[in-house]
Amino acid sequence: MGVVSPVDRDRAPKQDRSRATRQRLLEAAVACLAERGWAGSTVSVVAERAGVSRGAAQHHFPTREDLFTAAVEYVAEERSLALRALFPQGAAGAGHVDRRAVVSALVDLYTGPLFRAALHLWVAASNEEQLRSRVTELEARVGRETHRIAVELLGADESAPGVRETVQGLLDMARGLGLANLLTDDAPRRDRVVTQWAALLEQNLGR
Repeated sequence: MGVVSPVDRDRAPKQDRSRATRQRLLEAAVACLAERGWAGSTVSVVAERAGVSRGAAQHHFPTREDLFTAAVEYVAEERSLALRALFPQGAAGAGHVDRRAVVSALVDLYTGPLFRAALHLWVAASNEEQLRSRVTELEARVGRETHRIAVELLGADESAPGVRETVQGLLDMARGLGLANLLTDDAPRRDRVVTQWAALLEQNLGR
């Protein structure tokens, strides 16, 4: 058994504290963006909400753009993990895919604070040239991952004609429901749409 040096013993707690600080900043950034929008979400506001100094925030994220693109990406990854956790053995139970449960879970991705935060980031990127390329790249990556998870959970065979477009249509529909939910609680109508989409998927994707 080797001897751990005092330097190594000290390094591990520092790394843990650094990771915890970074996570607090990311979570605070998403919350600020969802609540205040781009204009009201400065590095100082996020740092105060996270309980860290502005200098500590800039140590982890040198620019405002670094902070907010990383924040949305972080929470998107967390939501993907949460989506998979709902179906730890895939969506199939006894040989049958519960497509309504999958559709409902996918729609839920677009009705929470992540979607609201991402929307503020998209709007800002449409007016901020230095932000646009980063957000475009981020959204493309998140979109590909969400599509891949949807295909897997739905048990869809993308080699069949029209299946890829059907899955993408589902995700586009889910995004539209998320937009509708920004102004009013759209839960009753959303529930009916989810039921109808699940039925359509049963017809188009097979069992």
